[in-house]
Amino acid sequence: MEDFEKLGAFYLGRRYDLETDELTDELTLYDSKDLTTHGVIIGMTGSGKTGLGIGLIEEAALDRVPVIAVDPKGDLGNLLLTFPNLAPEDFEPWIDPAVALESGKTPAEQAAATAQLWRDGLGKWDQTPARIERLRAAAAVRILTPGSTVGTPVSVLKTFAIDPALKSDGDALRERIQSTVQSLLTLLDIDADPLTSREHILLSNILDDCWSRGASLSLPELIAAVQNPPVTRVGVLELETFYPSAERFELAMRINNLLAAPGFAVWTQGVPLNIADLLYTESGQPRVTILSIAHLGDAERMFFVTALLAELVSWMRLQSGTGSLRALFYMDEVFGYLPPVSNPPCKPLMLTLLKQARAYGLGLVLATQNPVDLDYKALSNIGTWMIGRLQTRRDIDRIRSGLEAAAGAGNLEGRMLDAALAGMRKRCFLLHNVHDTRPEIFHTRWVMSYLAGPLTADAIRRLTPQASDAVRESLPDIPEQETRAVSTQEQAPLLDPSIRQFFVSLETAGAPDASEIYAPWLLVAANIRYSRVRPPVESERRLLLVVPPASDGKALVWERAAELAATLEDLSVQPPEGAQFTAVPAMLSKSKQLEALGNRIRRWLRERYALTMFRSATHKCYSDAGESEGEFRVRLQELGNQQRDSKIAVLRKRYESRLTRLTGRLERANRRVEKEGDQARAHRLDTAVTFGTAILGALLGRKTVSATSANRVGSAIRKAGRSREQSADVDRARAAAAAVQEEIDTLSAEFDEEIAQLDDAYDATAETLRRLQIAAKLSDIEVAVIAIAWVPMRRSEARASDSPA
Repeated sequence: MEDFEKLGAFYLGRRYDLETDELTDELTLYDSKDLTTHGVIIGMTGSGKTGLGIGLIEEAALDRVPVIAVDPKGDLGNLLLTFPNLAPEDFEPWIDPAVALESGKTPAEQAAATAQLWRDGLGKWDQTPARIERLRAAAAVRILTPGSTVGTPVSVLKTFAIDPALKSDGDALRERIQSTVQSLLTLLDIDADPLTSREHILLSNILDDCWSRGASLSLPELIAAVQNPPVTRVGVLELETFYPSAERFELAMRINNLLAAPGFAVWTQGVPLNIADLLYTESGQPRVTILSIAHLGDAERMFFVTALLAELVSWMRLQSGTGSLRALFYMDEVFGYLPPVSNPPCKPLMLTLLKQARAYGLGLVLATQNPVDLDYKALSNIGTWMIGRLQTRRDIDRIRSGLEAAAGAGNLEGRMLDAALAGMRKRCFLLHNVHDTRPEIFHTRWVMSYLAGPLTADAIRRLTPQASDAVRESLPDIPEQETRAVSTQEQAPLLDPSIRQFFVSLETAGAPDASEIYAPWLLVAANIRYSRVRPPVESERRLLLVVPPASDGKALVWERAAELAATLEDLSVQPPEGAQFTAVPAMLSKSKQLEALGNRIRRWLRERYALTMFRSATHKCYSDAGESEGEFRVRLQELGNQQRDSKIAVLRKRYESRLTRLTGRLERANRRVEKEGDQARAHRLDTAVTFGTAILGALLGRKTVSATSANRVGSAIRKAGRSREQSADVDRARAAAAAVQEEIDTLSAEFDEEIAQLDDAYDATAETLRRLQIAAKLSDIEVAVIAIAWVPMRRSEARASDSPA
């Protein structure tokens, strides 16, 4: 395992020595949990800010930490360009022919040169193709384009809804209402103050009434509510006095114009703006979700970012507390979203996250060119600063004041800051982390993603080839039934008055391509209670189902039953205007026959709706009732990360004490080697002088050796013996130092091995879970309603008893 592959640590680069202007071999590793106190990346254009941000996201993905990244420039989409083979043909589709032409090469030649450049760059930083493969396997990377069908759009304005759990949190509910209204008014180009704007106050009252009842609100319903609000008084004033109906109509018209605008439909299509879905796949694999907003105008950007942050705050409040990094929110070029003076609608939400997200394991990293772009209160809540080359003295002064406001900044000398920032090279950054004892200068590592520059619309289309399929609300493919003409009538058939009838709307059926021909299906409303001691289960599930009759009308096709995403109260008891209806099969036309289905329905519900639960042998726990396998794996990963970080802290403490003792012994051994070496050199010099004097006396004196000369030679021989002893002392000292160094190497290997075992033990995506099927008792299944549901049919399948729209 490479030295930088430490569990829970991000490999940012290597330390850089400003005095020698050289890159050192000392790694810059950053503890992932330190990002819970948030980070900021500051540097002028060309400083390497984007490369550092992409490298940080890569490290988070490798550590199985999900990331939501807002991309106003279009650079972060390069995270999808990872090529483990580093082959020229991988790079060629992303080579700009104009750039190749300028360099005098064909696109193929430029691709070969780029592939070699990336291979050499990664090799210089000890990164192998295997690491790129691990990155691709660790997280699912995708790019979304809100407000555009170039990629996969994001559904933001289809409905205004909140998680029901937020109803009990008054502060969270009020905060969500204010941010939602503010962002909508921004999109309408209405500059509204929450305390003085009638538009803001009226819309806030409408949403408050709706969400307090646990209901959702579509944009057409909002328009109707503006004209006929659910409140009659605002404060102490009558509604007509506070906001006359004629003026409310003007607001309704502005919202209607938004609804009628040609580009509005895309804001209601695509993947839902759901934070859990942005962070994890259905199977529980972490995601890196890139939200590209480069194509949007300023008002649309502000609207979307506000809506996203509102969802993020709501999601955060529903999480349990943790000291580990649960998720990362990264925003490139935060200019205009957190200004020091003005108060855009997204600013209060971002400040809330900076102040409170730490307790929930949510880390924020904001990138900007100028520190003056950021609010002072925001800077004081950021614990990690990565500062690159700055443009002006004013920027440096702003950085210094911000660092002084941040906790633990007292160990940063002003002279060091000035010297560092004045001479900062490209891709070099000053890293100040309040969790460390002192700051350092580091050079960012080579990123694994190919940096092709801002992605064009065509590039995004190529990276999301299924984007059009993702927004198509297609219905299930139903096997073809025997074709026969549809016999319809303009009024619903007359039935026994004791048979209840409900009408499923096109919206409830989720079918924009449906006709206005309705077919009778069996409607079942049921409550199922699951109760068990082991595994511990005490849960209840409410179901609203429709079951189609067979084409001959003599039986029910249970395998084609569909669950409606609605309650019985949401269904209409009045037939839609202008609808046509098919005939009712005999088996559904008599109340006694419907009542007789009760026992059959209970047995079918017991079999089909058995509760699926999972057990983790690693953590010795069960999933919750209704929790999917993916959701359970997400919870296990978060639990594992907490246990991992705790055990790493214990390991570090244990190994640190042993390493400190060994390091002390090594320093003493090295000093001993130096001392013995100095003495040995002195003895060798003294011996050489003595030998030289004795030999010269013998050679230049009388031909017979005098007694003095003999004594000198004897003294020289004795000194030579002591010199050999001294050399042996040096060898022994070196051997002792080598033995200590070997102990240190062994200790490091033991630590790395234990860390590697932790990595395998807490990878929730790799664990095999035990699946349990828990069937409810027949006595715990209540069939509350058996009725007729009139279901709209597909236009392409206008056949009796066919699939519902």
